[in-house]
Amino acid sequence: MKKPNQIEKKLIYQSWLKVASNDGAAGIDKMSIEMIKADYKPLLYKLWNRMSSGSYQASPVRKVEIPKSDGKTRTLGIPTVLDRVAQMAVVMLLEPRLDRKFHEDSYGYRPNKSAHQALEQARNRCFETPYVIDLDIKGFFDNINHDKLMAIVEEVTPEKWIRLYIKRWLKAKMQDNQGNITERDLGTPQGGVISPLLANMYLDRVFDQWMVKQFGKIKFERYADDSVPRAQKRIQNAITVH
Repeated sequence: MKKPNQIEKKLIYQSWLKVASNDGAAGIDKMSIEMIKADYKPLLYKLWNRMSSGSYQASPVRKVEIPKSDGKTRTLGIPTVLDRVAQMAVVMLLEPRLDRKFHEDSYGYRPNKSAHQALEQARNRCFETPYVIDLDIKGFFDNINHDKLMAIVEEVTPEKWIRLYIKRWLKAKMQDNQGNITERDLGTPQGGVISPLLANMYLDRVFDQWMVKQFGKIKFERYADDSVPRAQKRIQNAITVH
């Protein structure tokens, strides 16, 4: 019987290999990578079957608090290993199409790009211009507007099943170690395989392209939600955010 969504079994297997090589903690189902390795074939087949039929539903993400250097904590949302495999499959399909369209000075979470390259470019340009601003979007990953993000996803993604599952991942609930459930209507969990690509899709549109259109002469480097724009005149006179 022909499946509604044409997804190759090979894609799911390749996604599993990538997730397994990255290691990582178990999600709320407590199934570790080692546990899945012991019986991966039926588990991957079940995942492929569910994704291909349209019945795949994301499990809640596991809430984990990690300390930050300033004494505060950062909230991570850890999907189950099999949910990470599903997300990786979408990343493997979308990233090659989208990455080549991203701004050349976007360095975060991209193939053949790194924080070291961003720092080197910023250092070189510091000799060119006298004014810079250190820009960081507070709580970016936790506060991305789902409707605006999905509008971008729908514009660049023809596959209905990819759009459907991205929406389900965005809406996946969060569960802590005590079993308390939190509904989510903003953000994309740090800890999810798909989150870095979604973040770049969003920021490419609302920041990178906006900067090029509105302030084409101002050079910048961006790594995720951190950016360093610079100009020949005082930045506050050059950029006004409404």
